[in-house]
Amino acid sequence: MENKKFYAVCLLAGMLFIGAMLPTAVSKFRAYDRTVNVKGLSEREVMADKVIWPIAFNVVGNDLNSVYSEIERNTSAIRDFLVSGGISEAEISVAMPAISDKYAQEYGNNDRTYRYFSKNVVTVCTAGVDKVLELMPRQSELLKKGIIGSGNSWENQVQFQFEGLNGIKPEMIEDATRNAREAAEKFAKDSGSRLGKIKTASQGTFTIYDRDSNTPYIKKVRVVSSVTYYLKN
Repeated sequence: MENKKFYAVCLLAGMLFIGAMLPTAVSKFRAYDRTVNVKGLSEREVMADKVIWPIAFNVVGNDLNSVYSEIERNTSAIRDFLVSGGISEAEISVAMPAISDKYAQEYGNNDRTYRYFSKNVVTVCTAGVDKVLELMPRQSELLKKGIIGSGNSWENQVQFQFEGLNGIKPEMIEDATRNAREAAEKFAKDSGSRLGKIKTASQGTFTIYDRDSNTPYIKKVRVVSSVTYYLKN
């Protein structure tokens, strides 16, 4: 009988203890529910470190051998133009000419002054972006030599690229995270709270795009980090 009384007293004491601790436990549990999610942005302007420059030209004629000779002459002139501007031979590639025979075409208008039409491309792929920028305005020198370009067609667009992303990634991530924390601290202060530990964090995707359409060789690199912090009273 006395054992039963003892157990009953212990049970009552335990229930009273749990009842006393319950508000504190609930308060702590609710504190873990109080969070703030913020985003931190980091942006940088960088110079392109690689350029792919296709120089396209057309050759027309009625004699196939003459057309090939003209292609070789123009290609050689373009190569000399590039090498004189500081481009190395290893950075120059020549595509196979695409020659069409108008007489062999089933459809077409009656104006077939020239039988053969050749599209040709000499491509520069180099890290010497500055050298290419100096050479591009001088393309009129090729025109004076009778090399007729095919214009800035969609398939022959100049491509400026930035491949040094890994070199600036750590600093940009640190910058984005710092900006996110500053925003979180401002929110916590305005809400009468204190900033706690990080609950979750995710790094956004890095994006690289032209700063504007007039200077495609200047790139803008952007990343957004998302961080969730706990809030404390």
